[in-house]
Amino acid sequence: MYIIILGAPGAGKGTQADILSQETGLPRIAPGDLFRQALERGTESGLAAKRYMDAGVLVPDEIATEMILERIAEPDCSSGCLLDGFPRTLHQARALDQALEERGESIDKAVYIEVPSEDLAKRLTGRWLCRSCQTPYHEASFPPKTPGKCDKCGGALYQRSDDREETVRGRLSVFFAQTAPVIDYYEQQHKLLRVNGRLSIHEVTAEMMSALKQPMSS
Repeated sequence: MYIIILGAPGAGKGTQADILSQETGLPRIAPGDLFRQALERGTESGLAAKRYMDAGVLVPDEIATEMILERIAEPDCSSGCLLDGFPRTLHQARALDQALEERGESIDKAVYIEVPSEDLAKRLTGRWLCRSCQTPYHEASFPPKTPGKCDKCGGALYQRSDDREETVRGRLSVFFAQTAPVIDYYEQQHKLLRVNGRLSIHEVTAEMMSALKQPMSS
């Protein structure tokens, strides 16, 4: 079974993909992890990706798709896998479908964890990290006992540059522009499952597991 997990930054996509991997036994595959592994191994696709990342631009669809296809061809994906955050563009979605079709396989379901953009912005801009031990905090859901100070080690808290409001809104704008066609693509194939990402982590998991067990309408 091939399952895609879609969601904007801050939607909890990675958390839910990890839980779903444990529940189903399917390996979780995320582009970011693949890039790091490919760089460590010094593979051709990894070195190609590094050139774009060093230049501060997005890795082209062709390279990202090639890395995903190389990974899902490995033995641990013989029964399928969870694709966390891929495909991100319509071009990637079509390339993935074509490659799987050549193997006599296809995407079974795509889960979209829906969270309104304003909620996402609040989640992301409220995140802080301890500069010493990297313990994460959140202004709303998990604030430190003393503002600006880590509960565990007393270290100073800081906010990553990509969690600042202006950057966050830019990231969200790019995501929705790129991924809206992907969501429509799987909806037209009757493979899309929408899950309410405003619920608690456990409630989102329960809703997602329930949705995955339901037969898809054609």
